[in-house]
Amino acid sequence: MAQKQDGMNYAPTGKIKHVVKPGEFNVGVTALDHGHINGMTNGLIEAGATIKYVYDPDPDKVASYLEQFPDITVAESLEQILEDEDIQLVSAAAIPNLRSELGNKVMRSGKDYFTDKTGFTTLEQLEETKKVVAETGQKYWVYFSERLHVEGAVFAGQLIEEGRIGDVLQITGFGPHRLDKEKRPDWFFNREQYGGILTDIGSHQIEQFLYYTGNENAEVLHSKIANYANPDTPDLDDYGDATLVGDNGASFFFKVHWFTPDGLPTWGDGRTFITGTKGSIEIRKYLNLGEEDTGDHVFIVDEEGVEHHKVNGQIGFPFFGEMILDCINRTENAMTQEHIFKAQELCLLCQEQAIKIK
Repeated sequence: MAQKQDGMNYAPTGKIKHVVKPGEFNVGVTALDHGHINGMTNGLIEAGATIKYVYDPDPDKVASYLEQFPDITVAESLEQILEDEDIQLVSAAAIPNLRSELGNKVMRSGKDYFTDKTGFTTLEQLEETKKVVAETGQKYWVYFSERLHVEGAVFAGQLIEEGRIGDVLQITGFGPHRLDKEKRPDWFFNREQYGGILTDIGSHQIEQFLYYTGNENAEVLHSKIANYANPDTPDLDDYGDATLVGDNGASFFFKVHWFTPDGLPTWGDGRTFITGTKGSIEIRKYLNLGEEDTGDHVFIVDEEGVEHHKVNGQIGFPFFGEMILDCINRTENAMTQEHIFKAQELCLLCQEQAIKIK
């Protein structure tokens, strides 16, 4: 239960479904600044990737990582990873404002890059990385875990693709997180380093909107941020929300905040509400409040009736295998580069345009 309460180090495990043989797809892991690197590693290993190296200048971070993944060789430097011709992908969870620069270096070394979200903290970083992708032909992946690593969210996407609720008209997303203030590193409270709440955890929400509605672009209509209860860390946004409309007319409202109470048995009661022309879906991602502490509950109401699907442990996480095959085959089946960049652009615009209400 403690691990599920800790959003910083939440690392889902899923079904083993290898898409490659051992040694066929080799990964180097670096920049262990955020615990999401463990979830990223789990997903890669379950899809058959071979984690060949891990490197971080902080030996304590490496030791902690090796407790989870003890059979990985510790590299002496980042250059050792980048110069190894066997490495096809570098996976990293750097401090947010350093993720783009690291990715550019990785891609210029001839390798694809897989970063924790948010992949960028400024629009200038995004534009520079777009240029590097165009120059190198490498891939810049972002770990949007609240869809990619949540079976309920994966299953909801399958229901939408099947046409169960018709055309998606509106989405409402709730992304509360537990602050765990005393456990957070200093960079977490520095706006230049973490980018703001709409840039950070808002990126999950916007990626889901684009995916579920089938939009390639959207407009930010309104956004706002606040620091309601943390005056000792004035750079922290402890609340944010935004409204967007997609090119196809589908609309979106989401709110994210750091006010999960300690009594909740998970780090946040994340939910997504999806309205279509023929029905609706609700995803209760991490628990069914007051009923079950297990996650991945999907409720669907359509023309045939009401269904409650409990899909924890049933669906798996297909993104990781699709990503590996995209890297090998230079395809875009897991998600397109344009989709990733657009989700990031919109969260940056939400933050940049936000009204500060407190």
